[in-house]
Amino acid sequence: MKYVRFQKDNQIFYGIVENDKVMKLEGDLFGKYAKTDVQYDLEQVTLLAPCSPSKVVAVGLNYRDHAKEMGEALPDVPKIFLKASTCVIGPEEKIVIPQMSKRVDYEAEIAAVIKKTAKNITADQAGEYILGYTCLNDVTARDLQKSDGQWTRGKSFDTFAPIGPYISDEIDANGVDIKLLLNGEQKQHSNTSNFIWKIEELVSFISQVMTLLPGDVITTGTPSGIGPMKQGDCVEVVIEGLGTLRNYVE
Repeated sequence: MKYVRFQKDNQIFYGIVENDKVMKLEGDLFGKYAKTDVQYDLEQVTLLAPCSPSKVVAVGLNYRDHAKEMGEALPDVPKIFLKASTCVIGPEEKIVIPQMSKRVDYEAEIAAVIKKTAKNITADQAGEYILGYTCLNDVTARDLQKSDGQWTRGKSFDTFAPIGPYISDEIDANGVDIKLLLNGEQKQHSNTSNFIWKIEELVSFISQVMTLLPGDVITTGTPSGIGPMKQGDCVEVVIEGLGTLRNYVE
């Protein structure tokens, strides 16, 4: 299934994408819902961020090529941090560069969306708690991240977590191609087979730290090739089987 959250006639709904059509759902994707007979062409609706997480949990280093790029040894345990829920925006929305930052970077990532409350689960159990996967751009004020030492400010400005265009349960998330295009030019390219920790291991590890709630997002780190964006840029996260998350910078 490919799940979306969309706006139509000033109302917000969940839906399922089939053959470039959006089938409207009645109810809550993370609770009880039912399919309806109402369908729209994709062009007739506005796709939103596919979920509204209580938190976005991010992993600081999870690709072997990125660790090499940063000159860092492979960590013994995942480095995790939080991005504010107010960072989240959807496809085609604008990333706003804050006045207090002189360098804002893109980071292409694949993210898991939690289906049901998870606490102290094992990696073998994790698949039961994942609704599916989506594209995420872990936008970062790099200068502030470095100056602060801890990452909350540099990672949590409004608009710093574009997510979408949908959530899919149809891929092997530990073995897909991932790219970032800046104004059509490829800047990042790797495969999630280069993960240090598989997604199920990350979900398990994080669930031992904090309770994961339905709709929460776990984003799994970025490959090598990170770099800055500027006003007027078009930035696209392209993941095999998940499509393209496109945003613009202002």
